[in-house]
Amino acid sequence: MKKILIMDTTLRDGEKIPGAKLNINEQLKIAYQLQKMKVDIIETSFPSLSHNDLEITKAIAQKVGTKTTISVPSRAIRRDIDEVYNCIKNSYDPIIHIVLGSSDLYDGKNKEQIFMQNIDAIKYAKSILPKVQYSFTDASRQDFESLWGKIKLVVEAGANIINIPDTVSVMVPDEYGEMINKINYRLKNLDKDIILSVHCHNDLGLATANSLIAIKNGADKIECTINGIGERAGNTALEEVAMAIKLHKKYYNAYTNIATNEISNTSKLVSYLMGIDIQVNKPITGSNAFAHYSNLRMTEITNSENTYEIIHPEDIGIENSELVLTSRSGESAFKKGLAKIGFDKFSNKEFKNLFKNFLELANKKKEIYSYDLLYLIEKNLEENSEQGNEFLKFKNKLYELIDIEVVSNILFSRATVKIRKKDSVYKGEGVGNGPVDAVYTAIRDVIKINIELREYKIKSVSKGKEALGKVAIQVNYNGKEYTAKAVDTDVVRASAYAFVNAINSVIIGKETSETV
Repeated sequence: MKKILIMDTTLRDGEKIPGAKLNINEQLKIAYQLQKMKVDIIETSFPSLSHNDLEITKAIAQKVGTKTTISVPSRAIRRDIDEVYNCIKNSYDPIIHIVLGSSDLYDGKNKEQIFMQNIDAIKYAKSILPKVQYSFTDASRQDFESLWGKIKLVVEAGANIINIPDTVSVMVPDEYGEMINKINYRLKNLDKDIILSVHCHNDLGLATANSLIAIKNGADKIECTINGIGERAGNTALEEVAMAIKLHKKYYNAYTNIATNEISNTSKLVSYLMGIDIQVNKPITGSNAFAHYSNLRMTEITNSENTYEIIHPEDIGIENSELVLTSRSGESAFKKGLAKIGFDKFSNKEFKNLFKNFLELANKKKEIYSYDLLYLIEKNLEENSEQGNEFLKFKNKLYELIDIEVVSNILFSRATVKIRKKDSVYKGEGVGNGPVDAVYTAIRDVIKINIELREYKIKSVSKGKEALGKVAIQVNYNGKEYTAKAVDTDVVRASAYAFVNAINSVIIGKETSETV
């Protein structure tokens, strides 16, 4: 039976969704959870994109890459390859992933020149690290014989992982399966140790189907994301591929190392930290995936859970009992609650801080549920993140909301805010079309930065009478997008905190660009 390698690219392709940018601690938390789920390979973002991406890649390689293979993408440029090498040279079994370089580098060059530069890049990468992956961008729309000719040259140059993406989801399963079958047959005759990888996008809802038929036709490695997130319509969903193979081992004659009982925790963590809701009828991880409403079906399920459930909730880590904690729950119960949702690695200092925040929230909210604990984790990550260090660096130039008062009725809404900057407190007033609009007008009255609100989203992130409301907003300043979020039991306060956070992000962005 063949082992299928699972490469998770949530932290690269998944993070391409607008507004889903993660700070270094959030990326590390997801990477640790992916490791706990026994993903074979974790892909990071391009270190060449920014200094922040470079530092994130280093951190993941140093802290998670000691036990899990880390794949880092690079353009076909020697300085980028050197940068990747310096990030991962001391990690366990690392991979340099060569992809087509920036268009500005190739201005005036023909396709042959571009490809030969990629060949040179592969040779150089192979000279410094044993594992090199090469991705044939948009392979599914290339002439097959021309593609195969390039594959041969790439293998001869030293690449030992060949990735065949369906970049724009143009192929149906039969076509994709046939192409992978032909490539696999020729590739394994060329060198039986070469790993054949696939990377499918979901524009037509066929990413999982194409990835599975690729396995049937010889693919050794699947590239995917948690919850199927990614640019446009997303990527192959890791949880769908893992569970399909688990349920149909004999058909695929294959297996994965994925600890499927960690799927639910991983899905919730990625959804929460990225602020991207999981579609309710999403296979495997959607909230309705194990919900049954028909009385007849409920009776049949009671008699035999196999009647309408081919997957049991516990298979992906869902327990029937809901976690409920109160202010009377001690440290031991709180620690068990954290472990139940997948968080069991904390320093003593971190745990004490978490427990303190837990008691404050429990006294306010009375009953604490799983999503409340995720909020506490997120708050802890933010307080200790690189972004938090940036806030300290520019502390005297940033704003803090210290008080808010709102009067709202069917005729008008009026808001008053008090905002601190350095040692001064300012008061602002505003009216608007509803309480949130009034609050934002009042904040603008104090903070003279002309930002445009592009998107405003609010949702409940827990249960109970005093459920936490999470507000996520996107603003535009001088053509650049900024995102911010905040959580509070009062959604108007959460809205105000999110708006001030967005303004502070604009200030940090301005200060950083002026000092670079």
